Amino acid sequence: MNSRKRLIEVLNGNMPDCVPVAPDTSNMIPARLTGKPFWDLYLYNDPPIWKAYIDCVKYFDFDSLLDGYVPVKFEELGEIDREWVEAIVYEDKTRKVIQKYKKINGKYFWDDKVDVYYIADPPTERLDLKKLGLPGEPSSFSIVENKKVWPEGDELLAYAKRELGNHGLVGVFCGTTALLGNPSDIYAYYDDPGPFIEKRDMLLEGFIKRFEKLMSLKDKPDFICTGASGTLVFQTPEIFIDLGLPIVKTISRKCKEKEVFSHVHSCGPEKELVRLLCEETDITVVDPLEIPPMGDCNLAELKELYGDKIVLKGNLHTSDVMLFGSKQDVINASKQAIDDAAKGGKFILSTGDQCGRDTPDENIFAMIETARTYGRY
Repeated sequence: MNSRKRLIEVLNGNMPDCVPVAPDTSNMIPARLTGKPFWDLYLYNDPPIWKAYIDCVKYFDFDSLLDGYVPVKFEELGEIDREWVEAIVYEDKTRKVIQKYKKINGKYFWDDKVDVYYIADPPTERLDLKKLGLPGEPSSFSIVENKKVWPEGDELLAYAKRELGNHGLVGVFCGTTALLGNPSDIYAYYDDPGPFIEKRDMLLEGFIKRFEKLMSLKDKPDFICTGASGTLVFQTPEIFIDLGLPIVKTISRKCKEKEVFSHVHSCGPEKELVRLLCEETDITVVDPLEIPPMGDCNLAELKELYGDKIVLKGNLHTSDVMLFGSKQDVINASKQAIDDAAKGGKFILSTGDQCGRDTPDENIFAMIETARTYGRY
């Protein structure tokens, strides 16, 4: 059974040949494997990080739920902005600072935020100029050139599906679980929730249009991603019920009607979120189910409570086990997770969020091999 068939079986609630295994390698490991400066991937698309991820999947040979890495956008929906120009306003041996501008009637209008691209780490986006000691308008700059051009929209989705092939399933973002993402948002919400309710309704309207567009394509996504990092970090469960849940309910219901799988990724505390997803939505699969201290999930407990309602995907510790643990530590942790959650299916062995850049390859291979052997049904 190949990876694609294995994942389809488990997401449909059936029993595959073995426990699917999908370590979260999303960004850093694929970039490292290219041997290139990270800014080549994130800034110059040479290759883009999603392509490096697909190459990473093939290198390790795991069962990929490619959850939203491919940036499928549509110009007719206003999702592609070609007005802004990227400029390098500062660079040294370790980083490049990018500020965008628009030029109208010969006058420059500069963005008040910058993105920082590093040689060996993923970028930091939307930083305040003041934090870097930069002026609002640079005294000198150079335009970002020689970016690799890749397909867009439906052509990009079709290309990514061909590239991934039978190694897994391709998911596309449509929806969110989180509308608050920083402390100032929290204060603003409690002062006046009205604008956030309006934003929720506006976003939902846009997500419905996007969903309809995605479903009209010849090459449709294999699943829809409608999560967000740290849903219950800057939101209480009550705020999620108010802002995020209506979006997830609507999009997951539409997925069910179209027989398309739906997926929520939300690192951080997640136990209460899993309960709400099971009781209030039609979501197919949830991850990464982190353990303390970053999360609050116990895999065996979640399996007992919700294992017949939703596919659980998790949850080996990314630092204690994957990064710093021995190969045997990874094997032991993988076996424990399989014992805790594999019975009856509806389980994908994964990690509790993204593996660190320097995670040993042998540890990832050990996790995969354990699922293929110890995880056989």
